[in-house]
Amino acid sequence: MMMTHKTLFQHLSTLVFVCTTVFFNANGQSPARVWTKTAQPLTEMAAVRKLIKAPVFPKRDFPVTKYGAIGDGKTLNTEAFKKAIAACAKSGGGRVLVPLGNFLTGAVHLKSNVNLHLADSAKITFSANPTHYPIVFGRWEGMELMNYSALIYAYGQNNIAITGKGILDGGANYDNWYSWNAVRPSKQTGARARLQEMNWKETAPKKRIFGDGDFLRPNFIQLYSCNNIRIADVKMINSPMWNVNPVLCENVTVENLRITSHGPNTDGVDPESCKNVLIRNCYFDTGDDCIAIKSGRDHDGRRIAKPAENHIIEGCEMKDGHGGVVIGSEISGGARNIFAVNCIMDSPNLDRVLRLKTSSSRGGIIENVFMKDIRVGAYRDAAVTCNMFYEQAGKFMPIIRNIWVENLDVEKGGDYGLFIHAYQESPVENLRMVNCNIRGVKTPVKADHVKQLKLENVSINGSLVKGLFPDK
Repeated sequence: MMMTHKTLFQHLSTLVFVCTTVFFNANGQSPARVWTKTAQPLTEMAAVRKLIKAPVFPKRDFPVTKYGAIGDGKTLNTEAFKKAIAACAKSGGGRVLVPLGNFLTGAVHLKSNVNLHLADSAKITFSANPTHYPIVFGRWEGMELMNYSALIYAYGQNNIAITGKGILDGGANYDNWYSWNAVRPSKQTGARARLQEMNWKETAPKKRIFGDGDFLRPNFIQLYSCNNIRIADVKMINSPMWNVNPVLCENVTVENLRITSHGPNTDGVDPESCKNVLIRNCYFDTGDDCIAIKSGRDHDGRRIAKPAENHIIEGCEMKDGHGGVVIGSEISGGARNIFAVNCIMDSPNLDRVLRLKTSSSRGGIIENVFMKDIRVGAYRDAAVTCNMFYEQAGKFMPIIRNIWVENLDVEKGGDYGLFIHAYQESPVENLRMVNCNIRGVKTPVKADHVKQLKLENVSINGSLVKGLFPDK
């Protein structure tokens, strides 16, 4: 039975927080650490920041209009984009320049040393015709497959960018892409179940072939096994599904984006199994999670065994969405060293501030998550959520540990301040909240299995919560 706020206060004690607790990863990796002072995660975050460097490109421009593009919003310019990108890459790199106009296109495939740059107010509108997106290798909801290309796609490339103060319009609405998943049962249900079965049966990924008639929508941007990436300054609207989805990438900078998409599953930024990622000064108004850090679903995540690692989120603003900063649910490869600081969230349609979601089908270890200086106007469900019962159960016990939330200020909360739903045999461990003020929630704390939870100067609905939650 979940422990209520009243029971929590009855059982709070003066137990000493054990700072020297040591855990070992299931795969034999180095022992997990337990932060005891704010300076520790801040020092680690500073070290991660030094590892992330944006790519630099030669000062050469390749205007798409030189290769036949016409910005009238009607002419299909897929071949012109392809030719401009090929010429830029062959020359050693530079900018593929999109000038003022509205350029309609199908899939755009980036190559190494290419910066796709939009002039101020330039617009790229993507076709809603599925035949304009060839079948390529990628991930869909954390599972590898052959499926429609993302609207902007790259595989195995280095030094790539998408920049400029223009507009990327995914062209999605409820008459095209969104209709594939807008009603229940959705058109994608059968293919999704078949892909999941292939995942569980360990079918070779390149034999998992989907496309016409399967209704698995493409993501807006998917960069797969790429390094040295920068996505900056553009406005993204009307994505068919996830907006920005780097997969198995390293050294990724995402900054100054403005993402507005309110269709089903239109997450903002979803880095999957990536290392050294900076997401800063972005605006999110989405139909799903604003930022969702992932590392593969079930068998695929365990097979590839590449965690999400060393992510910094700072200076972002979140409006509508299922969660502001989210880890999961496709998290079978694990996640560690996730830092989120100086963010603003405010919407009655924002469900959660910090959301950790996993299951015993996913497994994996989520550890070393630090959130500080977060101002929240309103949210709907919970400020902090740790949920190990997201979707179906399995035999791979998840682990959540070493979570630190500091200086979280909420004006008007929703159903819960803190919500923890964990397995008895795998309680959430070492969750610490420091200097937090959460107002206007219905149930301040609801938790079942948690070990070494410390609440330090935490006020919920005007009452100061003191002591520790007893190990349970």
